[in-house]
Amino acid sequence: MDIVKFILKRILQVIPLIILVSIISFFIIRLSPVDPLAELRLNPSISEETLQKEIQRLKLDKPIFIQYLSWAKSFVKGDLGYTTSGEKVSVKLKERIPNTLLLAFFVIFLTWSVGVPLGILASIKKDTAYDRILTILSSIGMAIPSFFFAILLLMFAVKTGWFPVGGLTSYNYNEMSVFEKIIDIIRHLILPVTVLFAISLSGLQRQMRANMLEVLDSDYIKFARAKGLSEFKIVFKHALRNAVNPMITLLGYEFAGLLSGAALTEYVFQYPGLGRLILEAVMKSDINLVMASLMMGTFMLILGNLIADILLVITDPRIRTAKE
Repeated sequence: MDIVKFILKRILQVIPLIILVSIISFFIIRLSPVDPLAELRLNPSISEETLQKEIQRLKLDKPIFIQYLSWAKSFVKGDLGYTTSGEKVSVKLKERIPNTLLLAFFVIFLTWSVGVPLGILASIKKDTAYDRILTILSSIGMAIPSFFFAILLLMFAVKTGWFPVGGLTSYNYNEMSVFEKIIDIIRHLILPVTVLFAISLSGLQRQMRANMLEVLDSDYIKFARAKGLSEFKIVFKHALRNAVNPMITLLGYEFAGLLSGAALTEYVFQYPGLGRLILEAVMKSDINLVMASLMMGTFMLILGNLIADILLVITDPRIRTAKE
């Protein structure tokens, strides 16, 4: 099957979803009693001319469906308006989105690198001490709220001074060499990555264990054992391929889930990411920023699911045959 055609088809399929999400989000925000320009009016640095431009751009003197059409037209053109502090929303998003993607990349990479092997080992050593210990640890990881865990690590970092707290770089970042800059960013990522990694790892490891146990109990695996195949070949050549497919589907949701799950973690560590930006925008009733951030979150969810679908088509011959 032509992968390019598949990608184009999936993109066309999600266009109605994007429109529906934008309509629901826009109407909920606009029907709230919050004045979209309240913060701008209170900002002495915002001129009356800027306020009038925003009123005309948002069509606030028009019916709500006209306002939505105006917003949608501006959004498509890339005109996202201004924040309550007078900055362009597009500029704020460009600053924060790469930081969130960097955080998400590290968390997903570490979670899958550790969680999948642990889940496989737990399934192979079912009902052993190793399996019971992993079950207890994963249950603890799933039970601890990320916000609470983040605060504990923050207190530890402040008391010991071992890790930097706040931001993504140090104050003298521009004076560092390339290698020192990389190390500095990694040191700032350690705490938020640890929180999100610990929470994500528990669920991923348990899911992988459950998938492997189900596959290992199937008839074709029993037949392979009866033929005398080695356990290594049975597990890693036959069982793993079928057990990992449902995990790939979860990858798309995990990618988007990091946006919402990282918001409180980013806020605790003052990490300059998209999740923290959305949270601060809601607290300030920054309508333009909230709408733009919600749409970016929708795009992340769609992108994550698209990546998962492409990986499934590549790894599972049955799906390729069905699509063709």
